Amino acid sequence: ERLAWPEGSLGPEGRGGVGAGVHAWAAITGVWGSKYNERAVLSCRKAGIKHEDVSMAVLCQPVVQSKYAFVLHTTNPQTGDANEIYGEMVCGMGEALVGNFAGRALSFVAKKNDLSNVKVTGFPSKANGLFTDGPTLIFRSDSNGEDLEGYAGAGLYESVPMDKESTLHADYSGDALVWDAETQRKVLTKIAEAGVAIEAALGGVAQDIEGVVKDGEIYVVQTRPQV
Repeated sequence: ERLAWPEGSLGPEGRGGVGAGVHAWAAITGVWGSKYNERAVLSCRKAGIKHEDVSMAVLCQPVVQSKYAFVLHTTNPQTGDANEIYGEMVCGMGEALVGNFAGRALSFVAKKNDLSNVKVTGFPSKANGLFTDGPTLIFRSDSNGEDLEGYAGAGLYESVPMDKESTLHADYSGDALVWDAETQRKVLTKIAEAGVAIEAALGGVAQDIEGVVKDGEIYVVQTRPQV
């Protein structure tokens, strides 16, 4: 599903009022500038890659105001089992997960031939989640440094929202995904099924998938070959 974006939302009458376009440009340049962050520079050096060979484009997407975000590997990266999916979830936006915020995500596995039998392997301990107060845009890296042979660049570069996120305390005591087995089964099975479908559509190549859950529906933000 292609999400609609409110007309004129980057103009003077849009969210953020005068200067919203300036906020968007600042976010874009923030993504470009992340090519030069310390981790990216040192990782290129370690891999023997010339930094000038890394090109950075910026992908602009509307933010899905989600309840949960997930990362899914269609081959379990911990065991190498190609018949087992491994996933992690957090409340709110995915930057709390891919941005290495302190604490654990909810983790789970599922066999591809038995997707309804999802097993939770770890419970969440991240103290906070990131949320948006209204419709906005996020600008994400699209770099050849994420696809170079022998070099896993995913996660080195920044994703920057146009509007600052709200950091809210994560209350797991009231979260059915944590304490209700039937909710776990429904939501996690749906995510696992999406992972299997995406892998099959892309020729059976193992995938590293990012997505979100909103109102019980699954939205896929991006997918790339699993490294």
